[in-house]
Amino acid sequence: MSGEAFNPNPIVFATTKSSRSLPPGVRLNSLWLDDGDHREEESDDSNEAEAIDQDEIFELIRSISDPEHRNMSLEQLAVVSAPQITFDQRNPDRLTVEFTPTVPHCGMSTFIGLSIRVRLLRSLPHRYKVDIRVKPGSHQSEHALNKQLNDKERVAAALENPALLEVLEQCLSTVGQIADAAAL
Repeated sequence: MSGEAFNPNPIVFATTKSSRSLPPGVRLNSLWLDDGDHREEESDDSNEAEAIDQDEIFELIRSISDPEHRNMSLEQLAVVSAPQITFDQRNPDRLTVEFTPTVPHCGMSTFIGLSIRVRLLRSLPHRYKVDIRVKPGSHQSEHALNKQLNDKERVAAALENPALLEVLEQCLSTVGQIADAAAL
């Protein structure tokens, strides 16, 4: 990552207290679910998979640390919020996560979107299709970013880059720690 600061003095917003507890086996300070695969548990009485809602998705991404300001979460910088998460009315297993970069020229936007995508790929059942988008009008390269963030081959190539993956893991490893510190 370059030493250039895209937003050296970001506005920090108050975080909301977590309103949900996560399902058994999911730890916020873990990048992966516990050793048992609890992601697609179904009750014995039904063959239907349990639906996931907007708040549960937000709970998964809210405390990812910002790549430029590692001691602040995406929620604290108002990059992500629950209203920016929407589900397709015809297909509830398809969702869109919109995020708002802190400045229109943010060079970390691709990385932020990739962090959100990886967190959700690692946490959600495989049946979910996730689209990651920059809030319309919030970035000077909005269309290029959206294309890049939703291109499977580009995402796979990015995840093969050891330097990029190391920084990504650092952003994701702080999940839960920032929120816990802010609550104190």
